[in-house]
Amino acid sequence: MDRRLSLGLFLGFVAVLMFGGTLPMTRFALGELNPWFITFGRAALAGIAALALVLVMRRPWPFSAPATVRDLALSSVALIFGFPIFIAIATRTVPASHGGIVLGLLPLFTAIAAVVVAGERPGLPLFAASAVGAGLVATFALRNGGAGGLGTGDTLLFLGVVVCAAGYGISGRLARRMAGWEVIAFMLILCLPVTLPLALLTFPWGASVSVPVWGAFAYLGLFSQLIGFFFWNAGLAMGGIARVGQMQLLQTFVTVALAWPVNGEKPDPETIGFAVAVVLVVAIAQRVAVRRPRPPGGG
Repeated sequence: MDRRLSLGLFLGFVAVLMFGGTLPMTRFALGELNPWFITFGRAALAGIAALALVLVMRRPWPFSAPATVRDLALSSVALIFGFPIFIAIATRTVPASHGGIVLGLLPLFTAIAAVVVAGERPGLPLFAASAVGAGLVATFALRNGGAGGLGTGDTLLFLGVVVCAAGYGISGRLARRMAGWEVIAFMLILCLPVTLPLALLTFPWGASVSVPVWGAFAYLGLFSQLIGFFFWNAGLAMGGIARVGQMQLLQTFVTVALAWPVNGEKPDPETIGFAVAVVLVVAIAQRVAVRRPRPPGGG
């Protein structure tokens, strides 16, 4: 495994650790904040931080290229509006640990997005590894909290998986021609004229919000929405969208682990067993060769 790919996988893993806290922190924040403010407020907070960073770094604005603006807008709709809205509403009725299992379908859909959106050629073995991983997390979902059948929360989470995978594919494509941190930064800046007014409109004016809840909100804005994507987009560009996307299988169990101290959802030995199985699937998937798309004009 070459150094660039290894670094891409490592960056993806760091991002997964940050993203794994999204559902537990969202569920915790929902105790005192409404899902609309969580969605728009976290994006506005991240957008303000991104704007300050871009100005300090004196980075050129990429909005003169129509294709770049198109991809920034499409990925923003998926990752800044669609996915956060779906999980914020779903997590009101679905435990964070159960939601984390449903999100275990992300690697499979990310691999599909890598083909449809980014032109990668993962090959059948990687799809097979993704399907096995998805099967494991689906089985776990049905055995732990999903026995009552799939409800509205699960449906919303599934829709979140689809739009999130599409957003990953588009932002990963952007990261081939922009720095990974610039992709998410300019996505957030592009959305600021929408997210900031909506955040102010849905702000809990007059309500008493505790410091821990504001801390969870800050985590969602700065780590889930901004810093995590610095690592994620860079990892996708270095290691390939389909292959690095397999690291998301581990995110399921990061979420389950964090749901214990944050939400009081204690894992059991079966969870640990499924976690070990998923880690093995990820290890196998990383040994599968991925054909990267040829550069334009390549021979």
